[in-house]
Parts: sequence; structure tokens; C-alpha cells
Amino acid sequence: MPMPGLPWRLLSAVSAAVISLSSRPATGFYLPGVAPIEYQDGARVELKVNKLTSVKTQLPYGYYTLPYCRPKVIQDSVENLGEILEGDLIENSPYDIRMRENVICKILCKQKLTKEMKDKFKAMIKDEYLVNWIVDNLPAATRYVKRTKEEGAVTYVNGFPVGVEKKGSYYLHNHVRLNLKYHSNPERYEGYRIVGFEVEPFSVTQAETGVPDSTTALCEEGHLAPVFDLMQHDELMFTYDVIWAESEIRWVSRFDNYLKMTSGGQIHWFSIMNSLMIMLFLSGMVAMIILRTLHRDITKYNELASAEEAAEETGWKLVHGDVFRKPRYSKFLAVAVGSGVQIIGMSVVTLVLALFGILSPAHRGALLQSMMLLFAFMGVFAGYVSSRLYKMFNGADWKQTTLLTAFLFPGIFFMIFFILNLFIWGQKSSGAVPFTTMFAMLCLWFGISVPLVFLGAYFGFRKANIELPVRTNQIPRQIPAQPNFLHPIFTCLVGGVLPFGAVFTELFFIMSSIWQHQFYYLFGFLALVLVILLITCAEISIALTYFQLTSEDYNWWWRSFLSCGSSAIYVFAYSVVYFTTRLQIDKFVSTLLYFGYMYMISLLLFLLTGSVGMLASFAFVRSIYSSIKID
Repeated sequence: MPMPGLPWRLLSAVSAAVISLSSRPATGFYLPGVAPIEYQDGARVELKVNKLTSVKTQLPYGYYTLPYCRPKVIQDSVENLGEILEGDLIENSPYDIRMRENVICKILCKQKLTKEMKDKFKAMIKDEYLVNWIVDNLPAATRYVKRTKEEGAVTYVNGFPVGVEKKGSYYLHNHVRLNLKYHSNPERYEGYRIVGFEVEPFSVTQAETGVPDSTTALCEEGHLAPVFDLMQHDELMFTYDVIWAESEIRWVSRFDNYLKMTSGGQIHWFSIMNSLMIMLFLSGMVAMIILRTLHRDITKYNELASAEEAAEETGWKLVHGDVFRKPRYSKFLAVAVGSGVQIIGMSVVTLVLALFGILSPAHRGALLQSMMLLFAFMGVFAGYVSSRLYKMFNGADWKQTTLLTAFLFPGIFFMIFFILNLFIWGQKSSGAVPFTTMFAMLCLWFGISVPLVFLGAYFGFRKANIELPVRTNQIPRQIPAQPNFLHPIFTCLVGGVLPFGAVFTELFFIMSSIWQHQFYYLFGFLALVLVILLITCAEISIALTYFQLTSEDYNWWWRSFLSCGSSAIYVFAYSVVYFTTRLQIDKFVSTLLYFGYMYMISLLLFLLTGSVGMLASFAFVRSIYSSIKID
């Protein structure tokens, strides 16, 4: 299989990472899903092959790993950074498809089946691998109809199976029917636009002597029952049909069928309502604290100060001299909050782009590529926030803080990714990221993210220190014995339940998209869930911080971070439940891959939610201590 040279792969990966464009050859350059192509009658329609995927192994392989029919010269399409990271391997194929020209049982190729070929097909069928094809940037979909008493419910699955296993026998899908739909509008454009691509796979025992009449008659009559038992034949013939049909579907709506792969619209609305109820409950609690209890406390404290009464102070005012005391490991707290702000910025901007349709499924790999680029560019906010917090803590080692912000958590993500990639590479999977792309990611990290972190830190340290409403005493105040319900472990575990409950249902659909290879295009729901998550984290952190201060415990810095960040524990625990109930992974590398990536996702959520909780509590504490008179 010819592969591009090392300089070309390196140049394409680096350019894709830096300029965030889907690079393609100069002829026919267009952004996928943006510029429609009009085909004339008889014009060649190219069918491209992509990776073989399996829910059971999560390890993709190149299409020509199996002994399928090959063109004379195999050409790789130039992938962007997101496609490379997702393991896509898009190549040309020998299928000859012409616009509006139907074909019945056309022979693609014949070949002898060796024992090695049979074993490869058998292994792929056993692991339930799916074949992924692309026509005019439309992925192949298999249409299934669930029969009910009234009518059939239509669902779509991405790709089609390599074959099926029944009672110990393995049947290869060696005949495919390509159902292509086109739309025309002579008033607006000339030619035809492709708006649908469905595949019907069949296992057929065809004529062994190469008599085309026998094979054609078999397909025309619809007698596709004689199956091709892989282990009982030594010769293999691949055939295909091409059926064109006019459709009323417009080109801009042609991806709607793929959205049917993710069912559960009512469940999504239920999830949103459930999350809104949680947020409203917390909002009511916080409103009660601020408008009633807190307002009463502030009035009481100010009246005592104005009357110069000698009454002993009680409640959260007692700890005014320690509430802004520098926490332990303040440097790491500043780094964690800065990294969390970087993730928040990446998430918000990505969702905004997705809501405008820029990151639609038609832009293959664009979502992952955009997240990588935005994470690098948001490094300026990470450096700025971490430097501002560290300066407020009277820290002097700003260089080490900035270095930790630039390298600590990104380094953890990269090392986990690199180790997982070594295992994938050992399995000879197309999901293994080439070392040239690894180098491009390092260039993105060291060339963009790190300088921007230092730039943000430079501006952060140059600004004046954050003004605090009260002075900190030199001698720390002794913290009284705390009730059991305010124990740090208990409050942290309780604080993570509600943020997890707010995203629980949407998390199921996201994980199904990642691990069951479904399209995810419900960015409107996801944006609402993100807003609810941020508000929920802020409110639960404020409530727990207030209860902690009223018990005269002023060590709220890390507690506010961990109380919301603990939602990541529940996410990882849910990933274990999802693994045991929804997936059929039984191989070591696949299991390691699953839990490695879920750990990375949980860590991202830990930083995001923890940062929101800590910043919300900080704003709350500054506000309440600015509202009272302190002698």
C-alpha cells in the first residue's frame, strides 16, 4: 500500500493543526459539507473507503487490511488533524459508479481464498466489524426497519457488517446494493446533487465459472438466499448493484437521516427538565441564603458595630481575619483553576461554533481538531488566571507557577495519550496516531499553547493585586470541632452528586456517540446542559462554602474546588457501569483504551467543575465580607 512520504505527512499534519483547514488536493478543493457538487448524467461518482470499526474492540483498521478488491493504485486522501486522531484512513476504491446509471450485479473482482484470508475475514466477522464507505462526503448507512403492529420504525446504522456469524458458520457480505438518492432543481443549478447513500449487504453464492448471466439472473430475480459460507469456498467473487432514485430531500438536509441513529428526543427533553429542576432547587436554596439568612447576618453585624456593643461575635464574621488566608499548596490550586478556565473557554467556544453549524458531521474530524486548537489558544487565559490567583496568595515564584500551568495537566493528558497510542500501535490498528502527527501536536503545544500561557501570566502578574475586603491575621484562628455533615469528605461527595445529576442523561448519549460510533449532533441540548452545569456548580459551591463559614471553618479554598470537582468521580464510576452493561469489550488493549480515555474525560470535567466552584465561592466570599463593617 503506497503511503505518502515522511515530509508530506509531517507538513500536512502541522499545517492542519495550525491553520485548522481540511487540506485537500488543489483539484476540486472544497470544504466538506459546505460546497455542494453538481453531477451531470453519466459523470463518475467516486466511492471512497474508510476504516473498519467495531464496538467490541474499539480498534479501527484500514479497509484494505482485509483482502477486498483493490484499485490499481491506492491513494490516501489527505486528512486533517481530527481525522488522523480519530483513526480515519480514507482511500479510493475500484467501484465504478455513474450518475443516474443503474447497475445490476456488476462483478468487481474475483480472487482465490487462502487460509490466511479466511482467518482474517473470520476474525473481523467474529468481532462484529463494520465497513465504512463515503460517497460525496456522505457516510454509508444501513437502513433497518423494526416491524410493529401498526407500522415499521426506521433506524439507521453507520456502515454495514463485514459479515454475520450463525451457529458457528461465518457468512461474508460479498454483494452490496448501493441505494443512492439525488435531488435536482433546474431553476437554481444544473445537474444533480447526491442527498442519500444507503447500503444493503448480502451474502451470495454466485456463479463460480464467471458466467455473468447466471449472476445477473440471481440478482434480478431477488434470489439472494444462497449464502456464501466463508469456510466452504476457495474462490471469492465481489459484486454490487447501483440503484439511483430521485428524492425530495434538499442538499442542506441530507444529514437528517444520520441523526436518526441517535434516538431519544423525548429523553433529552426529560434530561433538560430534570437538570432545570436541580438548578431551580439550588437557586432557591442560594436565594434563601443570600436574601434571608445572609441579609439578616449582615444587618445584625453592622448594627452591633454601629452601636459599639460588646456582644461577642458569632457565625461567619468571626473568621474574617482568616477567611482569605493562603491555602496549603496554593501554587497547585492556582494552576488547577487556570487549567480549568482554559477548558471552560475551549468548551464554550466549541459549542458556539457547533451551534452555528460550523462543526457539523459533514466536517469530518473538525470537532476534535477545533477542540485541540482552541485548547492551545485558550492557554492565554490559563496563564492569566493562575498568575492572578498566585499573586493574590503573595506567591513569589511566578516562573514555576507558569511552567506548571503550561505543562502539568497538558503533560498528563499527553503522556496518557502517548502510552495508549503505543498499545494501539502494537495492535497494528489504523487508530494509532503516526509519530509525525505526534510531533505536530507537540508543535501545537510548545509553539502556541506554552507561549500564550506565558503571555497571559505576564499580563496577570503586571496587574495590581486583587483587593481583599479584610486583612489577614498573623496568627491563625483555631477551628472548632465540626459536625459530621460538614466533614470534608462528606461535603465533597455530596457536592458532586448534583452536578453529575444535571449531566447524567446527556452523558449517556455522548458516551454512546464515542464508544458506539454514533453521530452526535444535539449541540443545542449540550449547550443548555453546559449552562445548567456551570450554574449548578456555582450554586452548590456557594451553599457549601456558606455552611462551612458559619461553622467557623475558614479552609474553604480547596473545599470549594473539590466539592464540585468530585462530580468527576461519579462520571468515572458511571463509565464503569456503562462498560459492564452497554459494551462487549473483552480484550485487554480495548479495555485499557476505554478506561484511559474515560479517565482523561473525567480529569477534564474535574478541572472544569472545580474551577467554576472555586471562582464562584471566591466571588461570594469577597462580596459578603465587603458588606460588613470590620473594626
